[in-house]
Amino acid sequence: MASTAEQLKQEALELFRAGDYSRALERFQQAHQAFAQDGQTLDAAEMLNNIGVIHRLEGRLGEAASFLEQAREAFAQAGDREREAQALGNLALIYSKQGQKAKAQETYRQAADIFQELGDNDRQGETLMAMGILLFEEGKRSAGLKAYETGLLLLSHPTPKQKRLRMLLKLRQRLMGG
Repeated sequence: MASTAEQLKQEALELFRAGDYSRALERFQQAHQAFAQDGQTLDAAEMLNNIGVIHRLEGRLGEAASFLEQAREAFAQAGDREREAQALGNLALIYSKQGQKAKAQETYRQAADIFQELGDNDRQGETLMAMGILLFEEGKRSAGLKAYETGLLLLSHPTPKQKRLRMLLKLRQRLMGG
């Protein structure tokens, strides 16, 4: 059964990458069922996470949140902190889109804290940057800029745009005597 589940997962990933979300969703659901029947709870939870992402991309935020929360719970119960943090980051984005800004901020914070605990500076940085944008858009400009800057400085491989922004932040710091 595991090889069938793995085949379904691979098919789903290929369909997802090709943008065929409806067929990818079907394969992820089949893979979830196969992994669950085989007792592979972490792989089954990963499929729930993928199902949630597809629902988010297709605008079904309530369904997305439900699947992502199930995945997060399974990862937490299994002690898989990395995938728990990934699910939290996905949930935070959904909460933000649903207008639940405080819940989104807290969920981003939880994800960032786990990534920090794991020593994953890049994903901690990306999460803090997303939280910073959320705060800034809420009118919490200072807190948003601080979170974004903290996240930006954690990235090990920033984009050219991010590198320019880092240079501007360093210049600002020098000019302000910091």
